[in-house]
Amino acid sequence: GTILVVAGGGGGGGSSQPYGGGTGGGAGGYRELSSQPLPTSPVSVTVGAGASGGASGGPQNASNGSNSVFTCTTSAGGGGGRWCNAAGGPGGSGGGGGFDLPGGGGTFPGAAGGTGNTPPVSPPQGNNGGSGFTVWPSFSTSGGGGGAGAVGGTGSPCGAGAGGAGTASCITGSSVTRSGGGGGGAYNKTAGSGGSGGGGGGAQSGNGTAGTANTGGGGGGAGVNSNGGNGGSGI
Repeated sequence: GTILVVAGGGGGGGSSQPYGGGTGGGAGGYRELSSQPLPTSPVSVTVGAGASGGASGGPQNASNGSNSVFTCTTSAGGGGGRWCNAAGGPGGSGGGGGFDLPGGGGTFPGAAGGTGNTPPVSPPQGNNGGSGFTVWPSFSTSGGGGGAGAVGGTGSPCGAGAGGAGTASCITGSSVTRSGGGGGGAYNKTAGSGGSGGGGGGAQSGNGTAGTANTGGGGGGAGVNSNGGNGGSGI
């Protein structure tokens, strides 16, 4: 038989000041395994919850989503989104990296995205998050969370990173895409869109969008002085 195990998505990062948004949460780990022996005894099943987004009042850095388990197969929760100079959380797919808050003006690469496929499995359960970018004091753009099918987008002068795309499966009889990463938040630039497969969109103002339930989508990063979106539950 074929089994599909998707973990909960990481929450999007929050923001507590007016110069930058939070990063996108990573998608929950995605594991679809074919030619598996069907269990003949009771099985252990855990569906991972999505993580809460970071809060403007703190903590801004969001947690990872929770693992999903089917007997001996475990998918790792998506990496949490971050804020400011923090690197993205590692997980099934990694959370986005934050913008740089420097001591003086100039162009600055932001923090790195989190490492996906953590812990490592084969085939990989996810991808890395994207890094942030800052031209101070003009704008800052945060990284998008990684998805099961693609890395998270990096922040740039064009806007915050989009969430990485998810992966499609026909296990339910029709094609459904799951485990998309959350988009990054921004200051004075366009926020990142959520990755296909349930990723929440980032924001320039206001709260990031939540990842879609039962897809493992990562939460979108917050706009300035706002909350990150919650990660979507797994399946």
